[in-house]
Amino acid sequence: MKLRTFYKIYYEHRYKKANLILKLYILLLIPIKYFINLIYLPKIINLDNYVDRFGLDETTDLSKLFDFFNSDKGNQFENQYAHPSKRTRKKIKGHGYSDFYQKYFENLKSNNLNILEIGSFHGNASAALFFYFKNSKIFAADIYPDLFRYKSNRIESFYVNSADENSIQKNIIDKFSNNFDIIIEDAGHFFKDQIISLFMLFKKLNSGGFFIIEELDFPDTRQDMNLQNEKPTLREILLKFKDEKILLNSKYIKKNDRDNFLDNIDSIEIYKGNFNEIAILKKK
Repeated sequence: MKLRTFYKIYYEHRYKKANLILKLYILLLIPIKYFINLIYLPKIINLDNYVDRFGLDETTDLSKLFDFFNSDKGNQFENQYAHPSKRTRKKIKGHGYSDFYQKYFENLKSNNLNILEIGSFHGNASAALFFYFKNSKIFAADIYPDLFRYKSNRIESFYVNSADENSIQKNIIDKFSNNFDIIIEDAGHFFKDQIISLFMLFKKLNSGGFFIIEELDFPDTRQDMNLQNEKPTLREILLKFKDEKILLNSKYIKKNDRDNFLDNIDSIEIYKGNFNEIAILKKK
């Protein structure tokens, strides 16, 4: 974890709101806190050499894998978003998306797939997918790739800013010649980010592939995810198309991406997890 990453995640919002004296205090405090937290940061695990004492290689239960690797996609997890030095072993309720994933992935788990996860953070979900999809390659994208705590010949971790169309173009669309079989969008969940990620990357999805948007309803239910209260949200766009086959206009959807989506979308399903919604789209 880089010093800049530590600042951006844990202190930037405080620094921007602080008065001059408090800003000076924060600047003095950050290096000390940073080095303390480095001690508690989980070590990088090489999954290719992982000694499996828990039956992970044999399990077909994605819920078990999400919970084991402490992913909030599962039913319970230790808070991975707190300062490393402040984390406890206390379990809190997860999003509960496991059953939805299992429903769609069960018949695919032995296939040779390319799986892209946007918003990988520490890589806990990527590690779970590594054991579930034993013949697949995992591509883990994040704005802070230095946080990623796993490595493998089947995992590639890299930078992307899902709020920036140029970054998506350069770091995903132009970078990878092959398309993906599964794309999981679990990044910032902001209003604009959700829309541009789906419509820009839908063309990078193979035929029959799945595009998944977690916390679909964040821009509809959280003001900090849609500060200008813009419309339509991605949730509104998907529901309108699902119910009436009408694709609402948005200034964040380019014409060629819109046409590609209309020509290739097969189905849209929206489910409610423990707290929020998850959308699962299938390509023709």
